[in-house]
Amino acid sequence: MTIFETEDHEPWSGYGFTLQHKHIPEMAKYSGLGKAPIFQPQIADFDQGMVVSVPLHYAWLKEGTKGKDIHDALVKHYQDSVFVSVMPLGEAAVKDAGLLERGGFLRPDSLKNTNKMELFVFCNDEAEQAVLCARLDNLGKGASGAAVQNLNIALGVDETTGL
Repeated sequence: MTIFETEDHEPWSGYGFTLQHKHIPEMAKYSGLGKAPIFQPQIADFDQGMVVSVPLHYAWLKEGTKGKDIHDALVKHYQDSVFVSVMPLGEAAVKDAGLLERGGFLRPDSLKNTNKMELFVFCNDEAEQAVLCARLDNLGKGASGAAVQNLNIALGVDETTGL
């Protein structure tokens, strides 16, 4: 990504078009999908923040699964999380909550300088598709933030100390 450190670069770019990104094996393992998700990252001209999107076909999930089921599972799993929040279900609710820039754009740098992550479920039950999005500051909620958080937990102190 050093090209984005030069003056001559695109304001936005996708990469990983081989669909073999280095994080796909861990995404497949921990998602429990049984198949590798489609993951094609993008980078843009801002100093911190990212939105990671993973498209899903309902056929990959337990029969009868709908967008609300995915959202409910995330809400249940993260209900006691200090740093991870599940946002309202679907585009209309996200818009109503004022979480989209200019009413239509999921801004990647909204959590800059934090250890927070926001999870979104955008779904189309009729088409049997969903896109899961995670918005975070990868410099805060990345490996360094995780190291501090895990050290806090291991030492038995409040997990938010220093974050």
